[in-house]
Amino acid sequence: MQKQILITGIGLLSMCSSFAQNDIDAMRYSQITFGGTARFASMAGSMGALGGDISTLSFNPAGIAIFKKTELSISTAVFSQTTSSVYNANTSSDRKLNFNLGNIGLVASINLINDKNKTGWENINFGFGYNRTNNFHNRMDIQSDNKSSSLLDAFVANANGNTPTDFDLFSTDLAWQTYLINPDSNGIYQYNHVVPNYGTKQRKLVETTGSMGETVISFGGNYKSKLYLGGTLGIVRTRFSEETTFEETDEKDTIANFKSFTYGQNLSTNGNGVNLKLGAIVRPNDWLRVGVAIHTPTSISMRDEYSSSMKSNLDNGITYDTVSPEGSFDYRITTPFRAIGSVGFVINKIGIINAEYEYADYSYAQLHSSPNVFSEVNTLIRSKYTATGNLRVGGEVRFDPIAIRLGYALYGSPFKSNENKNANRSSYTAGIGYRQDYFFIDFAYVLTKYDEFNYLYNTPKATIVENSYKNSSFMLSLGLRF
Repeated sequence: MQKQILITGIGLLSMCSSFAQNDIDAMRYSQITFGGTARFASMAGSMGALGGDISTLSFNPAGIAIFKKTELSISTAVFSQTTSSVYNANTSSDRKLNFNLGNIGLVASINLINDKNKTGWENINFGFGYNRTNNFHNRMDIQSDNKSSSLLDAFVANANGNTPTDFDLFSTDLAWQTYLINPDSNGIYQYNHVVPNYGTKQRKLVETTGSMGETVISFGGNYKSKLYLGGTLGIVRTRFSEETTFEETDEKDTIANFKSFTYGQNLSTNGNGVNLKLGAIVRPNDWLRVGVAIHTPTSISMRDEYSSSMKSNLDNGITYDTVSPEGSFDYRITTPFRAIGSVGFVINKIGIINAEYEYADYSYAQLHSSPNVFSEVNTLIRSKYTATGNLRVGGEVRFDPIAIRLGYALYGSPFKSNENKNANRSSYTAGIGYRQDYFFIDFAYVLTKYDEFNYLYNTPKATIVENSYKNSSFMLSLGLRF
């Protein structure tokens, strides 16, 4: 099994890094999920050929042209993420709750049908709002005894061949200042560490917060109720923070001159970006709808702020404690182009079904800076990730004024090979709604499951960690139509 870091989404940062921006960042902001309204979520985000919901402005903006009335909506959600981790045959888990705003927006419809209008355009619609497209809230607890490796291996590997003045101030230098790594008598600029024979209890705690969403400004039109066109300018806003604490402890008191050490990392990222979406829906007859949409790459200007700390507890009560300087870095991420094809069916005005396929090639994600320092990272992205397809299917049955909804989404793994090649993500959705002419109330439940493999740190002897993620979203939407 090839030993390399295979971290995505809310995965683990390599513990010997100095917060270097890498392929993990590109993947975190390239993968989006369906959020928005409860109706949209309860159909697994599969409404690309049906439209009529403000969430479709972030997927197929032609959906705005379906509206015949002005509509105002707001959606809230309770998000629960549970992560179970298996490390050296030991299983541990943790959970995090988050209350968030999934959607708020307004679509205004202008009726063009009158005796003077002979163009065939029946209405034009304008939309403005916000849709949440990703949630980064998670808490992870990984722990086990380890008799074969230590995080200090990574610090020694980074130190070897370098003078202490060249050590990374956010990682290796902290281990040097706290006497966890020391000069080795076997060579100049060679080092060893205080856990030579291993046998420590290791524990890693990771807590992430933040979200990704976009403000949408949309315009669309309905031509003879046969062709619906729309466009969306998406203004993306992303926030991400991560607090990581890594501990190694000599619980059995078998390691000379060592009791424990703690290494902490803090990262805060903020970004703003923009994209353009264009879409069309064709209605060849009363029961069939066909939709297509394209999303340009999103260009996001990012700023990272970071720091780290180290504390060692040696024998005889000797302790050392040090912190890094405050670091920051500005860069830009470009996410992949997307294309979506949808087909929808209307069944005697009592039921609707929509199926859609989304294509994205994650190997086209890129990082940029001035001067450009990301050539190796971008090469890694092209070799590590691949094109994938996402399938979403949703349906609704109406028993006026009640509607029952179900859906399923399968997101393909973006990895080209190795352990995470089959790291697909599945979402199961359900919901119920109550609709009258002038208002509606919708409720949705979304259950998402997926697995990922990674390593606690980047050393040849590191043991693989298997993480199983399960998140639940309970969503409520309220709306007015006039």
